[in-house]
Amino acid sequence: MSSPAEFYHSLPPISKAYGTICVLATTAYQLGLYDFRSIALVHKLVFSHFQVWRLITNFFFLGNFSINFGIRLLMIARYGVQLEKGPFERRTADFLWMMIFGALTLLVLSAIPIFWSPFLGISLVFMLVYVWSREFPNANVNIYGLVALKAFYLPWAMLALDVIFGSPIMPDLLGIIAGHLYYFLTVLHPLAGGKNILQTPRWVHKVVARWRIGAPPPISRTQPGPGTGGTAFRGRSYRLSG
Repeated sequence: MSSPAEFYHSLPPISKAYGTICVLATTAYQLGLYDFRSIALVHKLVFSHFQVWRLITNFFFLGNFSINFGIRLLMIARYGVQLEKGPFERRTADFLWMMIFGALTLLVLSAIPIFWSPFLGISLVFMLVYVWSREFPNANVNIYGLVALKAFYLPWAMLALDVIFGSPIMPDLLGIIAGHLYYFLTVLHPLAGGKNILQTPRWVHKVVARWRIGAPPPISRTQPGPGTGGTAFRGRSYRLSG
């Protein structure tokens, strides 16, 4: 059995970086090093006081150290990692672009008053869950040891649990919307004969190559797109526990 250090070093780069920054952000807040309101998404402060960092920092605060924080971190470590090691293996730039596109989509949605949230990190994490559920639809999932179902239904089951436990459902809904938009544009629309209009920009590839993030892509220019690379994992069983 690998040690925690070995497990951490084995994680793929984007999921590891995002999860690490989220832990550091919450740790710094718990230590009183900053006020969480200084990194929240407040449009008035962004545009009238040019506090543009809020457009980015709000994605890295997942709340106080709690059971819910642990579950969200587990989602990154499980679903984000399985995506990055499965369908997005050796396609670090594509995975990073998916995260960027998801963040941009959530920022646009948050401009609508009914969808506004000061922190969009929970929605970004839930987007990973949604994309994972579409990539591995036939995987068996066990939620808290209570509910067993196919992965395709996982986002909706978790949404239903939020309703039952009285938790806010808007963050989950935003994640589902962002995840479905990404999956539709990159998988469903091209499969229906349409053009993939969401190809990873060249500048993202350059950033990944410049900083040597992740494993280099295959030599072949024909790469498996999302929805095609995870078939080898779709028969596995997964357990989500709190």
